[in-house]
Amino acid sequence: MLKTRISLIALGLMAATQAMANDQAASNGFQEDSKASVLLRNAFINRDKKHGSSDQSEWGQAFIGKFSSGFTQGTVGVGVDAFGLYAIRLDGGKGRNGGAGIDFFKPSDTEPSNSPHNLARAGAAIKFRVSNTVLAYGDQMPTLPVLNYDDGRLLPESFTGTSITSKEIKGLELNAGRYTQEARKSAEGRDSGGLKSINVFGGKYQFTENFTGALYTSDVEDVLKKHYLGLNYVHAISDDQSLTLDFNGYKSDIDKKYVNRAGLTGDRNTIWSLAATYAFGPHSITLAHQRNTGDTGYQYGWYQNRRGVGDGGSTIFLANSYWSDFNAEDERSWQIGYGLDFSAFGVPGLTYNFAYVAGDNINTHGFGEGKEREIFNQFKYVVQEGPAKDLSVKLRSSFLRGTNNLNAIDYTADGNEVRVFVEYPISIL
Repeated sequence: MLKTRISLIALGLMAATQAMANDQAASNGFQEDSKASVLLRNAFINRDKKHGSSDQSEWGQAFIGKFSSGFTQGTVGVGVDAFGLYAIRLDGGKGRNGGAGIDFFKPSDTEPSNSPHNLARAGAAIKFRVSNTVLAYGDQMPTLPVLNYDDGRLLPESFTGTSITSKEIKGLELNAGRYTQEARKSAEGRDSGGLKSINVFGGKYQFTENFTGALYTSDVEDVLKKHYLGLNYVHAISDDQSLTLDFNGYKSDIDKKYVNRAGLTGDRNTIWSLAATYAFGPHSITLAHQRNTGDTGYQYGWYQNRRGVGDGGSTIFLANSYWSDFNAEDERSWQIGYGLDFSAFGVPGLTYNFAYVAGDNINTHGFGEGKEREIFNQFKYVVQEGPAKDLSVKLRSSFLRGTNNLNAIDYTADGNEVRVFVEYPISIL
C-alpha cells in the first residue's frame, strides 16, 4: 500500500509545475558530477561507571569510503551512490566491550567477552532524477528527524529501501520512504539490525529567510508510530549578534506488543524541547527546557533484534541530548550552555562547548522522584591550511550523576565519559 502511495506521490511531484531551476536539465553527466572521498576516523570512548556497574571502553580505526555519481543527461537522469566501510579493533576492551552506548564492534553471541578484530561492510543505491525529484533504491544513510542514521561512533549505520526526495517548489523539500533492512554500525551484513520495516513521510519548508518549519511522521512495523514537529527562527540583532529559537517535539504511539517485549510502562509518549541561543561575537549562550509526558519515556534507536526501535541512533532532535538524553518518563530538564570560537583570539579552527543539564520529576513507579544531572565539555580543532588541512581532533567529556532510585527502573548509571575522535577527510574526486 505504501509503495503504491510513494509511486503516486512521485508521479505527482514529477508532473508538478516547475517553480525553480531544473536540476536535471543542468546535469553535466554521470562522471562529470561524480564525487568520491575517504574519511579516516580514529575513535576512542571510555565510560568509567560508578556503583558497581561495569566499565565500558573501545578503540578503533575506521576507513569510510563514499562515492556519489552525477546523473546521466536527459529527461530521466540515472546515477549511483556507494560506500565501503572497514574498521580495525585497536583495543576491544575485553570485559569492557559490548556496551550499548559505545558499540564499535558487536560482541560474539557465543562469547560475549570477545569482539571481532575487524569488520567490513559495503552498500550501493541506484538513483533516478526527473527535474528536481530523486528516487533512490538500495543502501542509504537517511537524515530525517524520524529516521536518522547514527554516525557518532566508529562506523555509521545504514538502511536498505526506497526513498523519494523532491524540491520542485522553492523552499519546500518533501521526503517519503520505505526501508526494510538496517545494518548495525558494529556488525557486518545488510540486515544485522533485524528491522522489519519503517515508513517515513514529511517535509520542511523555509517560510522566510529566517524561519523554517518541519513536519514528519514514521510507522515502525510492530513497534510504534512517531510524529515530529520542528520550528527554527533566527533573529539578526546586528552584524555580530543573533538570537535563535529552536523547537523540537515528538509524539509516539507505541504498539502494545512492543510495550510487553521491551518491558515498557506504557504505550504513549510526548517529548519536546525549546532552546534559545544568543550569539555575540565569538560567544554563544544557550538556555533550554525539555519536557517528557505520557506513560513511558521517549523510545528511539538501537536494534529490533535487541528489543530496540530500529529508527536510527540519532533520531532524537532534542536540545538536552548529550551522554544522557534526559528522556525518562515524566522527566523535566533545564540546560545552560556556552560556546566559544577561538578564531577571534587568533586560533582559527578551535572551538569549545560547555553544557550543564539538570533533570527531575522522573517517575520511578513507587521509588520516589528520580533526578539526574550532566556536565558536558568539548574542544574541537580543525586544521585550516597545509598538508593536514581539514584534519579534526575532538575531545569530549561528560560527568553524569543521578539519584540511586534510578537503578530501580534501569534508566542510567553514574559515570564519567571521555571521547577522542581524530578525523581526516581525503577527497579523491
